[in-house]
Amino acid sequence: MTHFDSDTRHAMNTLDAATPSRRAWGRTAARLMPFAGLLVATAAQAQDGLAQAADAAAAAAPIVDKGDVAWLMVSTLLVVLMTIPGLALFYGGLVRAKNVLSVLMQVTAVFSVIVLLWAIYGYSLAFGGEGLIIAGFDKLFLAGVTPDSLADTFTDNVKLPEYVFIAFQATFAGITTALIVGSFAERIKFSAVLLFSVLWFTFAYLPIAHMVWGAGGYLLGHGALDFAGGTVVHINAAVAGLVGAWMIGKRTGYGREAIKPHNLTFTMVGAALLWVGWFGFNAGSNLEATSGAALAFLNTLLAPAAAALSWSAVEAITKGKPSMLGAASGVVAGLVAITPACGSVGPMGAILIGLIAGALCVWGVTGLKRLLNADDSLDVFGVHGLGGIIGAILTGVFTAPGLGGTGGDDFSIGAQVWVQTLGVLITIGWSGLVALVAFFIVKATVGLRVNEETEREGLDINSHGESAYES
Repeated sequence: MTHFDSDTRHAMNTLDAATPSRRAWGRTAARLMPFAGLLVATAAQAQDGLAQAADAAAAAAPIVDKGDVAWLMVSTLLVVLMTIPGLALFYGGLVRAKNVLSVLMQVTAVFSVIVLLWAIYGYSLAFGGEGLIIAGFDKLFLAGVTPDSLADTFTDNVKLPEYVFIAFQATFAGITTALIVGSFAERIKFSAVLLFSVLWFTFAYLPIAHMVWGAGGYLLGHGALDFAGGTVVHINAAVAGLVGAWMIGKRTGYGREAIKPHNLTFTMVGAALLWVGWFGFNAGSNLEATSGAALAFLNTLLAPAAAALSWSAVEAITKGKPSMLGAASGVVAGLVAITPACGSVGPMGAILIGLIAGALCVWGVTGLKRLLNADDSLDVFGVHGLGGIIGAILTGVFTAPGLGGTGGDDFSIGAQVWVQTLGVLITIGWSGLVALVAFFIVKATVGLRVNEETEREGLDINSHGESAYES
């Protein structure tokens, strides 16, 4: 038998006394283990839920991508380039030397006036709310627009600073109204140009823009496709110009005297600047720097190239020689025609649209012009009007997925062509009626046309007190 001293026996007795308590605690801990596991699992689930909620909140939060913002700002600059100097030089080269400054001045002044009116009330009426035909006055004088306010894109949670969207759309309104002056160049009063532009912009451009692009717009609701402005810009402006050409009358000596472009070099440079700027016009209308913009960009390269060649080919066949003016006009015709389609047709569709528009617009500035019996000075209707109509309708054809377009599986060419035709008809009727009334108002107030002596001497010296070329 082992003998222990008194201290050792005391320690052993103490341990024996504690053993029942430890056994009880072990049994209690064993019973609590399932509950502890449940608590741990619940905590993990809660943590996962919080993470998922955070992810969902992050996904729902508006995304403003610096790349999108930068692209829209560059696109806005490109559309300004299209107008000044692009459109101004294109038109300026086509008129006689005595009127070149008048056209440059008209384009510059009209663009400037419309950009200001856009900020004052145009943006509000076009994009400031919902409505079938017009928006509202909620954003009059850009009320409520701040550096933090956002504008929608085509992706639900992707946004743009509202300021950049306002600027981009302002350039569209400005160039559209400036396009009209080419129809009655060399004979209209400068004050008449400005007054007409204000009236037409207010009562024609803004409603059409809202109906096609604005929230709740009538044509948008019917599914009309106009990616960058075939109806809103080109048909809209061309119809107004045609009405003006009829109401103001033909230039003195038209049909009896030679009225030739004074500087086709200007016209070629202007056409080139229009083509470059049009990349912002079309691809910028995607509102995001994505593959959609890339498609519009590529189509804006292909269609005008095809149109320039088809126009030149028709000239070579019918006249024996292709002209530089024809090639430049073909470029513009192709750009016009691809504008409504650039974001929804494939590259091969863009080439076909360009080929068709280039060939048909030759007839637009010759045969159709004679049928209309109008002195459309710079062939605004023959190129922008007819080209816009061709492009708008063919959008309904080549958007079909079977033809390389981006339409869905349920896309119907017949149904879409009808919707596109409806948009064309509404634009022609609306713009034509507004232009007619506006020209009557202008005629009754400031008058439309300069007198014959002023016209023969030239608008540069008489309307602006300067000459483009010193003798």
